[in-house]
Amino acid sequence: MFNHIGRSAADPIMSLMEAYLRDENTQKVNLGIGLYYDQQGRIPLMQAVEAAERQLLEQRRPHGYPPIEGSALFAQQVQTLLFGEAASASISTVQTVGGSGALKLAADFIHHYLSRHDIWVSDPTWANHWAIFEGAGLKVHTYPYFDEASGGLRFDAMLDTLDSLPEGSVVLLHPCCHNPTGTDLSPAQWRATLEVVQRRRLLPLFDIAYQGFGDGLDEDCFALREALKTDLEFLVANSFSKNVALYGQRLGGLSVRCASPESANNVKGALKTLIRRSYSCPPTHGSQIVETLLADANLRQQWESELAGMRQRIKQMRQTLANGLEQGGSPLDYRRIRDQKGMFSYTGLNPQQLERLRQDYAIYLVAPGRMCLPGLNQNNVDYVTAAILDVTRTA
Repeated sequence: MFNHIGRSAADPIMSLMEAYLRDENTQKVNLGIGLYYDQQGRIPLMQAVEAAERQLLEQRRPHGYPPIEGSALFAQQVQTLLFGEAASASISTVQTVGGSGALKLAADFIHHYLSRHDIWVSDPTWANHWAIFEGAGLKVHTYPYFDEASGGLRFDAMLDTLDSLPEGSVVLLHPCCHNPTGTDLSPAQWRATLEVVQRRRLLPLFDIAYQGFGDGLDEDCFALREALKTDLEFLVANSFSKNVALYGQRLGGLSVRCASPESANNVKGALKTLIRRSYSCPPTHGSQIVETLLADANLRQQWESELAGMRQRIKQMRQTLANGLEQGGSPLDYRRIRDQKGMFSYTGLNPQQLERLRQDYAIYLVAPGRMCLPGLNQNNVDYVTAAILDVTRTA
């Protein structure tokens, strides 16, 4: 019965990780998969998270089913993180199975309840956006975003494309730390973008997976809070994988800003229907960690301080690598590595250079040249710099 099923194409990022794990080179460096690593190259257990878990263990809670939409306290905390004190009864929030689960739930909602069949994403965007949206029955189109030659934005072309879309079109937007390029819109560019979105009555789906890794928890939500000042209806998928380092807990949220509290209540009912016929209800441990962490003023302050340290370490690695490339006379545009934000950088390395980095130096980046900056530390940054100088000089 199953013999007709052929071999599936390997996921490019996960297969790269598998190749890295098989590599026996003792100097190997993983700059591929989107994980935050500390100075010792380890995924951190944040002290605030550890303290919150201790509190949970002391409470000896049973492991019962949560509501279909997840915890009400968690939903309230998500709204405050994303929208500040401006959060309102016209926003409906449900807990999801990670940020990817939020995107899949959003796609199902768009397809089944809004009868939309198309979505526009930035060129480029996270590769799994295509898989998630196409898997939900949406046809994926692109709008101009990144200029590989200059390392900047194709902003005018982006606005022109958005301005030409049919009314009601769904548009995926990255509020901060654009994946994969690390190149973000400025506040002025966001205002201009939202003006076009509002005038054309488009439906934005914001994907904010890296809140806190750009300029700060509040600063990274500039686009969301500007959108909240308008009469736009929109969706927001967020994740706690990175900023609380809860990768394996699969904790995220989907928030929908509606025209009225009544509409928000109806939308929540629709989302609950989709959840119930998919995974029934979300897991509880990760949401209880975040609830405990955010409800305790001391733990929240500790978390914000730890997150700021993670953000600063990434920026330091950006600067160190950029300085080394500049001093070494690399033809690579070191400024884009220095100036881009978040965990990723579109380095400008070509396929031949990426292959040489893997073969000669056991340094792993995702094609076409996306570097995950947290994979750098003081122990390997000079090695990576020297390798990049070598492959770019002799390419």
